Amino acid sequence: MTLRSPGAPATAEPSAQHATFVIERRFDASPSHVFTAFSDQRVKARCFVGPDRWQSSDHRLDFRAGGREHLSSGLPGRPIHTFDAIYHDIVPDRRIVYSYEMHLDGRRISVSLATLELLPAGAGTDLVLAEQDAFLDSQDFASQREQGARELLDNPEAELRRASPTSNQ
Repeated sequence: MTLRSPGAPATAEPSAQHATFVIERRFDASPSHVFTAFSDQRVKARCFVGPDRWQSSDHRLDFRAGGREHLSSGLPGRPIHTFDAIYHDIVPDRRIVYSYEMHLDGRRISVSLATLELLPAGAGTDLVLAEQDAFLDSQDFASQREQGARELLDNPEAELRRASPTSNQ
């Protein structure tokens, strides 16, 4: 007898592919301003959204160790992508460690552990995002996840320029 994750197709052969990636970015904003992009629900909703045509709904953020985040999004009439996270460790302005599951129309497609570090770099911040991923039943792939993470990290740039006092000097 094979036990399957909720929502897994009954005909799918169980499998898991593993991947790790690291993304580094420099932001012309202080660590506290970059941290706000991840910790403040209103700012995060502006910064971390999918492609332009995607619709997002039901965003909840309880940003504390033990807190959770939930977001559903996707193209109208297409499969819904759902992000469910648990925050494990938060050091204000320095580090965020969280695990998350991605679902596609209710099927779990991956489970990940992410560590985000914010390192002072002059008047700016070096951001380092490291992820360890388990992609389930060939429904998601490492190259897609890394590309998506890189694209999402492009989004805060304009918000941080607008909000950062160092950008007005």
